[in-house]
Amino acid sequence: MRFAFIVAEKAAFPVRRLCRTLQVSRAGFYAWHTRPPAPRTRADERLGLEIAAIHAESRQRYGSPRVHAELADRGCRTSRKRVARLMRGRGLAARRRRRFRVTTHSRHPFPIAPNVLARQFERGGARPAWAPISPTSRPARAGSTWR
Repeated sequence: MRFAFIVAEKAAFPVRRLCRTLQVSRAGFYAWHTRPPAPRTRADERLGLEIAAIHAESRQRYGSPRVHAELADRGCRTSRKRVARLMRGRGLAARRRRRFRVTTHSRHPFPIAPNVLARQFERGGARPAWAPISPTSRPARAGSTWR
């Protein structure tokens, strides 16, 4: 963790000062910097790429249990916790389904508009029954609140 911080900050500060501040040796930092990644780290990278591919194939719906099952089907033996750790490290998470929520409340106490058309959409006039009426040419109906 200290060495990674030194790599991130060495553009702004000298390596000698960063190593002295973090109490690490410069030789240790450069040895870490030139050392190849550990076999486990390389295996995690390969497995992480495969996990990301499976996650993308599932349209980001699979979490670690399903990804683990898919890896087992493909012949890759690993633990579910390792899959979960690698997914967490890459920021992969299953998209959850949205909860079904009822938006229509039919049993409300408010008055319902009367069915004036009674499914008779055509009438003998020049315009259909559902056409909007301009406020100046609106006829007064019996029992209507419009006048």
